[in-house]
Amino acid sequence: MSKPILIGITGGTGSGKSTVAQEIYKGLPEEQICIIEQDSYYKDQSHLSFEERVKTNYDHPDAFDTELLLSHLKQLSDGKSIDKPIYDFGIHNRVKETIKVEPKDIIILEGILILAEPEIRKMLDIKIFVDTDADVRIVRRIQRDIKERKRTLDSVIDQYISIVRPMHLQFVEPTKRYADIIIPEGGYNKVAIDIMIAKVKEIAASKQNKN
Repeated sequence: MSKPILIGITGGTGSGKSTVAQEIYKGLPEEQICIIEQDSYYKDQSHLSFEERVKTNYDHPDAFDTELLLSHLKQLSDGKSIDKPIYDFGIHNRVKETIKVEPKDIIILEGILILAEPEIRKMLDIKIFVDTDADVRIVRRIQRDIKERKRTLDSVIDQYISIVRPMHLQFVEPTKRYADIIIPEGGYNKVAIDIMIAKVKEIAASKQNKN
């Protein structure tokens, strides 16, 4: 098996990066592609109480187990399967179970801070930044956190103002300069997504021909 194509998709919270990742995933044969979410690699916090885990700044690079993520990306690149962690946002911690991920020709890595890590950037063949206006992103985050993570409106807004926005400006927005491609409006930008799918197919076909 030849080295896979690694595609990094990043952007602020609620930017639509997950939608872009899913659209690219759906546009290619399932046996060729997989998605790795940076959110799965939040550090294990079993040594902390629930009250302490709640206070963790999940928008800071230090919240992630980047060493494990890099190790797993390298294993997949070497044609080896991995046991991807499962992170439960309800308990703010990993669960004991994992998900087995087999190596594929195309690997999508999606997350808010993947381009903030130099070692991850070096591994990526294509770097995409999904650029969406802040007012749209906060509305999407409110909808997601209330519906999926059972948060209250006040807690989501407070967290956004005190942590998410400052961390975005400090760590996420500056990584836009590392992107090969900037996609405005995330999953709603069908033209950009179609172009990306065509480009990935072209690269994949070129690699297969060389083999």
